Amino acid sequence: MGASYHQFCPVAKAMELLDERWTLLVVRELVAGSRHFNELRRGLPRMSPTLLSKRLQQLVAAGVVERRPGGREVQYVLTPAGAELAPIVQALGAWGVRWVGRLGDADLDPKLLLWDLHRHVDQDAVPPGRTVVEFRFPGVEAGKRTWWLVIAPPDVDVCDVDPGHDVAVRVTADLRRMVLVWRGDVSWAEAVRAGDVVLDGPSAVRRAVPSWFRPTMFASVPRPAG
Repeated sequence: MGASYHQFCPVAKAMELLDERWTLLVVRELVAGSRHFNELRRGLPRMSPTLLSKRLQQLVAAGVVERRPGGREVQYVLTPAGAELAPIVQALGAWGVRWVGRLGDADLDPKLLLWDLHRHVDQDAVPPGRTVVEFRFPGVEAGKRTWWLVIAPPDVDVCDVDPGHDVAVRVTADLRRMVLVWRGDVSWAEAVRAGDVVLDGPSAVRRAVPSWFRPTMFASVPRPAG
């Protein structure tokens, strides 16, 4: 638990746990479906492993998360108390979409984008067998420009090294614009028309690509006019 506010207000008591740096983002990842330590790390790439471990311990001690040993990896699962935080995370995200829209360059992380895309793949919409989608971000620093999603149901893998499989479609995009598409600020069609997102592959596959990804929970949030 964080430092006490020494107030009886339930908001104050809740924030003693939740307002420490990264804590609510750990909860966000658990709400999004991450269960293992390495999955949480991939969703929080700038959080140190030591701090992630500490925050998980705090959430377990508070009864928000259950630690389940078993097999090769420990699982972290929201308890009923933790599950009640899901609508709070969603409401915060919706508020952020509406009122804190500006993205700095440091907020644009291709690794995090691909991780989020990977967990929203609609496997029923993707062609049967193995499908590889290559993403290229020409404006990004070397070493982070090219990524691959390897969709082989029931698995979806993110690769930063060429997996050596045939590519079904290549997506070449301005990273900022691709993030805006993924957040729901800009439609796929609008970004393609503007030339900010270019799809290379058979025409039927190019048309289908947007349907391969389920929208994020924030994509449908109404944006303020202007």
